[in-house]
Amino acid sequence: MQTLRLLLLIALALFAVPALARAEEVRVAVAANFTDAAKLIASAFEKKTGHTVTQSFGASGQFYAQIKNAAPFDVFLSADAERPLRLEAEGLTVKGTRFVYAYGKLVLWSADTRVDAKGAVLSKGAFDKLAIADPAAAPYGVAAVETLTRLGLYDRLQAKIVKGGNIAQTYTFVATGAAELGFVALSQVQGKGGSSWLVPATLYTPIDQQAVLLSTSASNPAARAYMAFLRSPEAVKIIRSHGYEVR
Repeated sequence: MQTLRLLLLIALALFAVPALARAEEVRVAVAANFTDAAKLIASAFEKKTGHTVTQSFGASGQFYAQIKNAAPFDVFLSADAERPLRLEAEGLTVKGTRFVYAYGKLVLWSADTRVDAKGAVLSKGAFDKLAIADPAAAPYGVAAVETLTRLGLYDRLQAKIVKGGNIAQTYTFVATGAAELGFVALSQVQGKGGSSWLVPATLYTPIDQQAVLLSTSASNPAARAYMAFLRSPEAVKIIRSHGYEVR
């Protein structure tokens, strides 16, 4: 009887080992605006699947350049559609995996109360520095320039603009007082103090943030599972709770 019991325990252990061995790592390049949401999604994904998520946060343009130079990422969560589309055209993604995981919203924000509900503070010009993300690398920077241009204020305010390397640095400029106000992502300032103006969507090109699986990771089960989880009700709930739209 003891021998039979021992054999049964060994058999159970052998069946359990492959399940543990299937736990793998997914390396995700994440647009800086999506940092907080991505951290919660990664935690929920790890808890549900046993896989490990390693994340890097930064500007979409910088990630694009790194991926072109064989940076070791499995999944790219861009802040725009342009970079994933380019990577797809260049044969660096898995066909059919690209999709919009969130639609971003732009806000003009100040750590104090100077921003009015209609953004008139911009036309008054009673400030020294206006922070935006570098439009060469960050889609939210492009949206900020478009907004100022359509308001007819870009030329007048250009000398006051300071550029962050990504939207996280732009937020820091404003939060620390290095700039009195700045254009940031709604997700960064939800539930925080200060004052803000939600920029009308008609003033900038829609910020459709796209995810894509990179071709070097086509056979990585953790990466494919992560892409699927991004579409799950659990992930969508997290994304929406951070001020993004999901359609």
